[in-house]
Amino acid sequence: MDDPFLDTLASGAAAVGVPLGNEPLQLFARYHQELLLWNRRINLISEPSAREVALRHFVDSLTPLPWIARSGGHRLIDLGCGGGFPGIPLRIARPDLKLTLVESSRKKVSFLSQVVRVLSLDGVTVLQERVETLSTRAAFVGRYDTVISRAAFKLPDLIRKAAFFLSPGGRLIALKGPEPEAEMAAAELVLAGAGMVLEACRHVSLPVINLQRNIIIYSRVRSDDFP
Repeated sequence: MDDPFLDTLASGAAAVGVPLGNEPLQLFARYHQELLLWNRRINLISEPSAREVALRHFVDSLTPLPWIARSGGHRLIDLGCGGGFPGIPLRIARPDLKLTLVESSRKKVSFLSQVVRVLSLDGVTVLQERVETLSTRAAFVGRYDTVISRAAFKLPDLIRKAAFFLSPGGRLIALKGPEPEAEMAAAELVLAGAGMVLEACRHVSLPVINLQRNIIIYSRVRSDDFP
């Protein structure tokens, strides 16, 4: 490849254990084009350079992929996804995922819907909702295998919200920065009431830019006491 964006994306994804073939790379290239186009009108990203987008947004979004179980029709919900991170990159890399994107901003939802159409991403639902509103609807109780969020909520609040959506044995995956200890300590106080347990905390360093990321994983252990 001689495209700086695709070169950076391909090498960065491989470095975090998610090799990408030509088809997903081309989808990422189209996503990148739409992102830059829409970013002129609405605030989606603050780093518009090709390298920054490839690493800080796309590769970063791919880091939790090893902890998302491989099963037919795996149901993933991304809470507060903004410009589609990490949900859309994960769906590009794993076409089997049944993805729900939740975002309250009408303009961002318009962008997400456009990306889903342009990339022809089957099995992706975009919802313009506040998570607090969605979590009052019985149809969403225990519906998902994985809840994911990229720094959109503090951990205690996220755990309470995620417990509503998760099926028994399902996972919450939270992408956090380099020092999550204070949030994790606060989260300990709400775990039992939410029927959740801490499963793991994995440290990841993004290549080239040395961005430090912690992937914090909780499991849903009880289905009869949704908050």
